[in-house]
Amino acid sequence: MNTASSVSGMLSGQKVLITGAARGIGAAIAERFASAGATLWLNGRDGPSVSALAELLNQRYGVSCSPLIFDVADEQQVKAGFRQLFSQSKTLDVLVNNAGVLDDALLGMVTQRQIQQTFAANTFSTLYCSQYAVRMMQRAGHGSIINLSSIIGRVGNSGQAVYGGSKAAVIGITQSLAKELASSNIRVNAIAPGFIDTAMAHSIGEERFQQRLDSIAMGRIGSADEVAKVALFLASDLSSYVTGQIIGVDGGMLI
Repeated sequence: MNTASSVSGMLSGQKVLITGAARGIGAAIAERFASAGATLWLNGRDGPSVSALAELLNQRYGVSCSPLIFDVADEQQVKAGFRQLFSQSKTLDVLVNNAGVLDDALLGMVTQRQIQQTFAANTFSTLYCSQYAVRMMQRAGHGSIINLSSIIGRVGNSGQAVYGGSKAAVIGITQSLAKELASSNIRVNAIAPGFIDTAMAHSIGEERFQQRLDSIAMGRIGSADEVAKVALFLASDLSSYVTGQIIGVDGGMLI
């Protein structure tokens, strides 16, 4: 993991929950936020991995960073997780809905199980977590919800109807909640990453990897920290008048 450059104090005093924080973009956001002084709760299903990252960030940045283990696709587990969070902190300033799955298939090969699991992890989880987070944010009198969509949710891609549909739904949720929650001083925005250098990107095979790389106008794959920097902007007062926006982080990728 690359050490984030200093943004000390930008999120000082802010209480933040990041879902799917154990690896990839979630871990990069966690590090970037820790370097900015946030008090963090890191969510994931893999207890040892989440706990190890929390301990690392505690030591590296001297911030409070706690694991919060639950499956965001399971509404009852989300409810229990937020109950635990509420017992530790009566308020929440920022929610990053990052957790998700990618499971590609051509339409003729798509299964009911695949549809249910993908939408549960990518779409329903965003609603579940936002619902409970908003109750805590309203106690604080403000908040920022940052949803992770995808370039596929904006423009689609062959073989990704289920994934693209789940991420397009996140965009609709983001824009609807931005309108609903503005009067409560809660901002809701989304990030739509393109081809980002994570384990997921390298799992698609050499030929497809090169095809994706060739479609990027900037000629390179993006880093998880480049996504994290945009998340930091959306979490901070730098974006105090920004809501309902879908920000692409894709290097000019064309699909």
